Amino acid sequence: MRIDAYNQVRQIYQTQKTAKAKAAYQKTGSYGSADQLQISQTGRDYHVAKQAVAGAKDVREDLVAQMKEKLANGSYNVDVDDFAAKLLEKYNAII
Repeated sequence: MRIDAYNQVRQIYQTQKTAKAKAAYQKTGSYGSADQLQISQTGRDYHVAKQAVAGAKDVREDLVAQMKEKLANGSYNVDVDDFAAKLLEKYNAII
């Protein structure tokens, strides 16, 4: 087997590939097909939701102010039955 013949053939094919690539670049301005990015509708929805959450405040100042006012003037009352029901509900969810 002659390695020289293989190298010569390989060089011919590489030259043709290079010539084709150069011709394609001259026509289109790029060496091949352009990369594309496609974002699914779910991805777009996620992005919109993420922006909405990022723009929202973490603390609802109006509710905190109402609660502070009720605690300060003594008008905040907790219904014992509601508290016990919620406590049991949370306990049963753990078990």
